[in-house]
Amino acid sequence: MNPIFLAGTHSAEFGAALAGQLGAPLGRSTVQQFPDGEQQALVEEDVEGAEVVLVQSLQPPVGEHLLELRLLADACLGAGARRLTAVVPYFAYARQDRRVRRGESLGGAVLARLVAEGFSRVLAVDLHAEAAEGWFTCPLEQVSALPALAEAVRPVVDPRAVVVSPDLGGAKRAERFARALGLELAIVHKSRQSGKEVTTHGLLGEVRDRPILIVDDLISTGGTIEAAVRVVRAARCAPDITVVASHVLLVGRAIERLAAAGIQRLVHSDSVRAPADLPFAQQVVSLAPALAAALRPLPPAR
Repeated sequence: MNPIFLAGTHSAEFGAALAGQLGAPLGRSTVQQFPDGEQQALVEEDVEGAEVVLVQSLQPPVGEHLLELRLLADACLGAGARRLTAVVPYFAYARQDRRVRRGESLGGAVLARLVAEGFSRVLAVDLHAEAAEGWFTCPLEQVSALPALAEAVRPVVDPRAVVVSPDLGGAKRAERFARALGLELAIVHKSRQSGKEVTTHGLLGEVRDRPILIVDDLISTGGTIEAAVRVVRAARCAPDITVVASHVLLVGRAIERLAAAGIQRLVHSDSVRAPADLPFAQQVVSLAPALAAALRPLPPAR
């Protein structure tokens, strides 16, 4: 029996694209919101004995989207679904991967436990933390957006371009991207002062008079990218600066900051529904083929 695909309200378009890659329709489900803010999920497909794939990106507001996923999972299990797979294109809280001081919560692990309950496996894209796999109480499979993003920029990339990691933590990611395109790599040395502000301490690599591809996993407030652009401009790079990211939230003043920094284009996946009509060129790359490949075929039931 082929799996039944269902999606949360804000991931319906992505869910339909993913189901379509596997030749299936997106199943019918609704999440009703009551005047007091409470929600109730209704699955309108016959899921008894079936494999069900639930698609939900945990973009802001995270709590609302997490609750939708949990309610849909409960509705499926209550209706006799044989096994559930969660597809979470953007997994929030993954940056909360360590306790900095006593008494602090470990948000990534908390969210992973909440998501995993009742699921046989979880598929997620480019989680920020290497430790993430240990958070889940069911198997986690990570899919990377980098191959699709690299192919998207390949036709237009300048062979003299340099791939730049905006911090040391993302150096491995940027190195894989650079290797895929046969480009050189440079790394910005950065320290974070707060959730909104970062300080840079220099650049490892040569970027003078060369186009730039800044590669990161997540753009939230835009502070990290803004700081990286300042560094490469100070090193007299060429004016052509492209930013490539797996996930793009663009919260707060992020769009204004990126525009003021003077980036020429933003290339990112569709893990999160990003704003349209940005003040710079934007290319959105579908994750549906990569996630469909990970779902085909589903493993034998345990």
